[in-house]
Amino acid sequence: MTLNLYQQTSYALSPDYLREEAGRLRQENPALAAWVRSAGIIPHTDATQIQAQLMAESLLQKGLIHDVRDFFSGLQALDCLTQQAMWLVIHMTYTRRVWLDGRDIDCADFKENPRGHTGGALNMVPAYAGLLALNHFTQQPRDWLIGQGHCVAAIDALQLLTGIATLARRQQYPLTEEGLSRFVTDSYDTHLQAGGFPRSTLGAHVNTHTAGARLEGGYLGIAGMQYAHMPLPGERLVAFLSDGAFEEQRGTDWAARWWRGEDTGLVAPVMIANGRRIDQRTTIAQQGGCSWFVSHLRNQGFSPFVIDGRDPAAFVCAVYYMEIQLQQACERIRRGDASYPVAMPYCIAETVKGFGFPGAGTDAAYGLPLGAHPTQDSEALAFFRQGCRQLFQPETHWRAAAASLKQPKRKMAPMLAVNCPEPEWSERRESAMSAIDRYFIEITEVNPRLRVRIGNPDELRSNGMNQTLDQFRHRVTKPEISAAEAIDGCVITALNEEAVLSACLANQAGINLVVAYEAFAVKMLCALRQTIIFSRQQKEAGDPAEWLGFPVITTSLIWENGANDQSHQDSSLAESLMLKMADMVRVVFPPDANSAMACLRSCYGDLGVVWNMVVARSCMPAFFNAHQAQQLVQDGAVCVRGHCGAEIQLVACGAVQLQQMLKASDRLRQQRVAHSLMYVLEPGRFRSARDVWEGDIVADTAVLQALFPARVQYRVFLVHTRSEAFLAVCRQLDLGPQKTRALGYINRGGTLGCEELLFVNRCTWAHVLAELEDLCGQKDGTWLTAEEWAAVQGNGDPYDVIGLHP
Repeated sequence: MTLNLYQQTSYALSPDYLREEAGRLRQENPALAAWVRSAGIIPHTDATQIQAQLMAESLLQKGLIHDVRDFFSGLQALDCLTQQAMWLVIHMTYTRRVWLDGRDIDCADFKENPRGHTGGALNMVPAYAGLLALNHFTQQPRDWLIGQGHCVAAIDALQLLTGIATLARRQQYPLTEEGLSRFVTDSYDTHLQAGGFPRSTLGAHVNTHTAGARLEGGYLGIAGMQYAHMPLPGERLVAFLSDGAFEEQRGTDWAARWWRGEDTGLVAPVMIANGRRIDQRTTIAQQGGCSWFVSHLRNQGFSPFVIDGRDPAAFVCAVYYMEIQLQQACERIRRGDASYPVAMPYCIAETVKGFGFPGAGTDAAYGLPLGAHPTQDSEALAFFRQGCRQLFQPETHWRAAAASLKQPKRKMAPMLAVNCPEPEWSERRESAMSAIDRYFIEITEVNPRLRVRIGNPDELRSNGMNQTLDQFRHRVTKPEISAAEAIDGCVITALNEEAVLSACLANQAGINLVVAYEAFAVKMLCALRQTIIFSRQQKEAGDPAEWLGFPVITTSLIWENGANDQSHQDSSLAESLMLKMADMVRVVFPPDANSAMACLRSCYGDLGVVWNMVVARSCMPAFFNAHQAQQLVQDGAVCVRGHCGAEIQLVACGAVQLQQMLKASDRLRQQRVAHSLMYVLEPGRFRSARDVWEGDIVADTAVLQALFPARVQYRVFLVHTRSEAFLAVCRQLDLGPQKTRALGYINRGGTLGCEELLFVNRCTWAHVLAELEDLCGQKDGTWLTAEEWAAVQGNGDPYDVIGLHP
């Protein structure tokens, strides 16, 4: 294929030249002319005709087709299949019945409450159909990613018609009138079946029942930040993106900055530019349309071009062209004739929202393009029938078309496994972050085949990850000699939490590590939610995710980040994740180096699960030896001091909190008060299970009875997070308000030291004892001096408790 000529057809050549050249090609090639004549509602512009001819010649030269007539015959089949899939998408929105002979739908067969993201799904049909055709022509499978997951009806319809849907779906919905009627009826069905699960798997967004799905796509912009990091070398990925999503995330235009051919497969970003959000034009449309967007992308390092987004053949040619261009760019870099960043090809598929059906281009096209219910409005009914008639294809035609675009078989990917060696256990006082740093290097060294991605929205060095940074280095295009930077660096660094997190979430065939300031890590929540939801769906469907456990390490914690004021003091991420399903998100608070390494080891031994490790960067004593650390991870809690059967039980969760509780325990020992001191590593293990999957992860009865026996009369918690969130999760440990107190972060902060932050949040050892006195009915100040009691009550000097007078 002449790449320059292909690109010029998109925007450089004059309309007169394109018209003359396309006319000449039609005269010389009857197969091309026949394809153009038989298009139905699908337009084949002069530019697309020329591009198709160029691609046919390229495929012929490579021996992928025997004759150009084969290619154009395939494109005719593609047009037929595309229109039939659009016809089916319309029925998925509006009806409970299909007629394979194309007869009109009776009023009684319309849904009472039509639902569907119809306009976007109609726009997606030509795009996904083009991908299937390209797979067929090149005999190479491609993965796909869809940023606008609400357009899933297009994917589901095409997969069913072509026979590449999951086996369960093909068995449930055979290609008969009865089967397809059941298919459209179940689309967007909101009813439940026995057990409280959705009756239909045909949901409003991409889910695990859609073959090849890897992202729900409900949170706009995430796909745009992931695709450049996804495929392994030798793999190919087409990312269908949304012009509405483009304005959602600023990191979506950094793909050219991060992509490297040495460790990543071919990627083809395709934006479906229909110009409308739900009820308004997109920013791109408001700024001047695709011409403005082309200029913007060029400034961001892309090589953009515009195609006709109404024509599936245009998508076929575009992706084929982009892959060739990207391969050639890599070859130039390998020869030393060019350098990164690659001018990454970027396809803008210009179309009209809801093209192919009445109401296209209007606000109504987003959901229900007719604007009224067909059974309640005669004009809407007439438009529905008219739109369906012009899309309908005879059954023999679309069946033959689907059969002719047979898909290549995919190779089964090997199941991921990681070798986690025995950590170098510590007996000294050190930072848990430094221990994680050391152990992560060990794990990656014994697993060299796993692609490494490290997400860094902050500062790895200040967070104790020196060895990791020096080993893997920041990924940049122009390294500084004096900095830990490299063209092929594995550390993705940007002051955008979702962007660096997405780089790691995309690396599902590798090993990942994300390190972030605790207060700002909450900005990762939406991207994490999407992955967690999808992974849980996979488990529930009996096809669990196979990516290695995903550690999100939050450090520079509330209690050690006083130099940056209260904006840097927040525990919201851990609290939010603790409320998710405990089997999918393991929120752990390792208090020392050994427990941190034990957690990281267990994380990488897990599959399809996110681990949020809340880790202090400050140096801490070695609270636990190797055996205790591993037992802590296994059981979720451990006894630190005393006999668990004592009536008084102190419970700590968090490194700083454990230090305070040890001080409180020391005072009780001095007073000869029997008590036990427990440490809770993973609060979610002590929740009341909400379903069978969560029941598999919560602590069993033997652990509960051993560590938290019923004979305990009084229990005081001191926790890293807000106490309300902690108690809500650890419901099984709450003895009730008459016997339980919980202390934690109360949203007080500022430019304060660790001890001062603890004091203003009423989280010191003395506050614990004051609460315990009240709980046990003891006289005020029983276990505190008069000065300490006055300080706790707000009438004395805080440093009588803190012990460090300024």
